[in-house]
Amino acid sequence: MAQASGKDSLLKLIRERQPLSLRQQLQLTCTLSLPAVLANASAMVMNFIDAAMVGQLGADDSASVGLMGTTSWLFEGVLSAFAAGYAVQVAHLLGAKRNADARQTVRQAIVVCLSFSLLLAGIGLLLCRPLPVWLGAEPHIREHATIYFGTFMLFVPFFMIDIVASSMLRSSGNMRIPSILNILMCVLDVIFNFFLIFPTREILILGQHLTIPGAGLGVMGAALGTASAGLVISLLMAYYLVFRSNELRLTLDRGSFKPTWNTFTKAIKISTPMGLQHIMMCSASIVITGIVAPLGSIALAANSFGITAESLCYMSGYGIADAATTLIGQSLGAGRKRLTRSFAWITVLSGMTIMGMMAVLMYVFAPELMGIMSPVPEVVELGARCLRVEAWAEPLFAAAIISYGVFVGAGYTLVPCGINLVSMWIVRLGLSALLVTSMGLYGVWLAMAIELCFRGTVYLLWLSSKRWMKKAVIS
Repeated sequence: MAQASGKDSLLKLIRERQPLSLRQQLQLTCTLSLPAVLANASAMVMNFIDAAMVGQLGADDSASVGLMGTTSWLFEGVLSAFAAGYAVQVAHLLGAKRNADARQTVRQAIVVCLSFSLLLAGIGLLLCRPLPVWLGAEPHIREHATIYFGTFMLFVPFFMIDIVASSMLRSSGNMRIPSILNILMCVLDVIFNFFLIFPTREILILGQHLTIPGAGLGVMGAALGTASAGLVISLLMAYYLVFRSNELRLTLDRGSFKPTWNTFTKAIKISTPMGLQHIMMCSASIVITGIVAPLGSIALAANSFGITAESLCYMSGYGIADAATTLIGQSLGAGRKRLTRSFAWITVLSGMTIMGMMAVLMYVFAPELMGIMSPVPEVVELGARCLRVEAWAEPLFAAAIISYGVFVGAGYTLVPCGINLVSMWIVRLGLSALLVTSMGLYGVWLAMAIELCFRGTVYLLWLSSKRWMKKAVIS
C-alpha cells in the first residue's frame, strides 16, 4: 500500500486511512491540480481571444460586454455556491466509503439545483433592461448591454447542469473529464463567436481569398457563442456523470430523486454563506463598475480587458483550490485531521508560488496582453498600468483563493464569508471611492491590490489557527 502512486490508488489510501508520505501528498496534489489548472488556463486563453474578438467591434461594444460581465459572474457564482452545498457532502461521503449515499446525494442535487436555476434565470431576465441604467452606463451602450445579459440568462439552466455535474465529478477526484470538457467548451466558444459575431467577409490565406460566412450579430453573437458552447458541454458533462463515472454513475443502483430534508439542510448550511458572500462580493464589484462607468468607454474597456488579462494569472489558483476542496473533503470524511492540515498548507503554498511566477510574467508583458485585446492605444496604456500594480498582490491573492477552497472542503464557510465581505466592502470599496477622484481607473486598481494583500494575510492567519477544523460540517 505504501508504494501506491496512481491518483485512484492514492485517494484509496485516504479513504482506507493508510499513511501517505510527503512525496505522495505532493504527487496527489499535483495530479489533481494539474488538469484543473490547465483547464482554467485554457479557459482564460479562450476568454482572452473572445475578448479580443469583441474588442475588434470597438470600445463601445467592448464596454457594453464589460459592463455586464460582473453581473453575469454574480449569477454564475450563486449557481456554483448552491451546487457546492451538495458537492461537499458527496466528497465527505466518498471519503467515508459511503458511495451509495453519495449517489443518492447526486440525485437530489440534480433536482434541487435545476429548480433553483430556473428561478434565478427568471430573475435575471426581469433585470436585464433596467440593470445597465442602474449601473450608470452611457445611453448609447445600454441596449447592447441588455441584449448580451438577456441572452446569457436564457441559458442559465444549462450552465447549472454543467456546474452540478462537474462539481460532483471533482468531488470524486475526477479532475480530468471536467477539465477536458471545459477546454472543449472554450474552443467551441471561440469557433461559435468566429461565425456569430462578424459578418460574412473575405480573408487572405497563403495568397488565396476565402469567403468566411458570418451572422454579423456583434454583441449578441458573443453571448450566443458562449451560451451555445455551454449548452453542448453541459449535456456531455451530465452524460458522463450519469452513465460513466466510476463512483457516481447513477446506473449502479436505483434511487429516488426526491429531496430529503437532512441533505437539503446540510447543503443550505454550506452553500448559504458562500452564496451570500458571492452576492455581496459581486455587488461590490458592480458598485465598483458603477464607479468606473462615469470615467467613460475607454476606462470601462480598459477595466474589462484588464480583468480578463489578470485572470490568466489567478485561474491557476482556482484550479489548485478545486483540488484542495476535494482533498480536504475526502480527508475529513475519512476522519484524518492531521492529513487534512497537511494538504491545506501544501495546496496554499503551491498556489502562492505558481501565481507569484505568473505575476512576474503579467508585469513584464502587460502592454502586449492588453494590445492583443484592443487596438485602441488609450485602452492599452491604461490597462497595462493597472495590470502592473495588480501584479504585486497576486501571491497573497493566491493565499485567499486556495484557503477558501480548503474551508469549502471542510464545509466551513461562515467565517470566510465574513472575511471576504469586510475586505471587499470596507477596504476595497472605501479605497476605490477615495482614490478614483484623484487617480481615475488606476486608483481603483491600486485599491484592489491593497485589498487583496489584506485579504490574503487574514486568510493565512485564520488557516494557521486551526479553528476551522473544529467547525467542519461533516456528512
